[in-house]
Amino acid sequence: MAPLRVLCIHGYRQTGSSFREKTGALRKLLKKQVELVYMSAPHSVQQASSEAPDKENGSGPGPGGDEDQRGWWFSDVQARSFSAQQQCEESLGIDESLMAVREAVKVQGPFDGILGFSQGAAFVAMLCSLQEQKLEPEFNFRFAILVAGFRSACKEHQTFYSTPLLIPSLHVFGLEDRVIPDNMSRELLPSFQDPQLLTHPGGHFVPAASAHRQTYQEFLNKFQ
Repeated sequence: MAPLRVLCIHGYRQTGSSFREKTGALRKLLKKQVELVYMSAPHSVQQASSEAPDKENGSGPGPGGDEDQRGWWFSDVQARSFSAQQQCEESLGIDESLMAVREAVKVQGPFDGILGFSQGAAFVAMLCSLQEQKLEPEFNFRFAILVAGFRSACKEHQTFYSTPLLIPSLHVFGLEDRVIPDNMSRELLPSFQDPQLLTHPGGHFVPAASAHRQTYQEFLNKFQ
């Protein structure tokens, strides 16, 4: 049985390579079931002195001091910065990020599913919405895994949440997450029909302990 191919969408201030490093335990846990394929966001993030990298395991520069940090969109258009809590009328950068995902699907696909972390998980929800609205003919994801996801607070993004998405989804979040508190992840659940949950007692990272294997596997088994 061929492994499922899953496109991985990293968090803010990460890259495809740094996210790959941080999800090594997940790759090992699910190596018989999935092949995880990583891509990087198109937008470089300037490191502001007031914007320290997240201290938890999920983001910040990767091993070896990798200073290349990227994002999928900016909530502050002028400052080219992002905060999940920032309310804004419009964002910057979504169109270029959509083009990058289209290109990844065309060149590296096909993919069975899509996985996103933090800002990447919020972006995955938008991609799933565009797929269901038939606005992205290239996309044909059969499932989505959203880790530390949230609803965008940007006004122009609210159309993505107009009707519950039918795509099967697994929502993973930590009860001690200080970057994306679990209540923000829970606010995304009504945007999906029949969402499945995997909660863990930790913080802002992709959990991959043996205790989580069964939930991941039961979800993924439906698509093999």
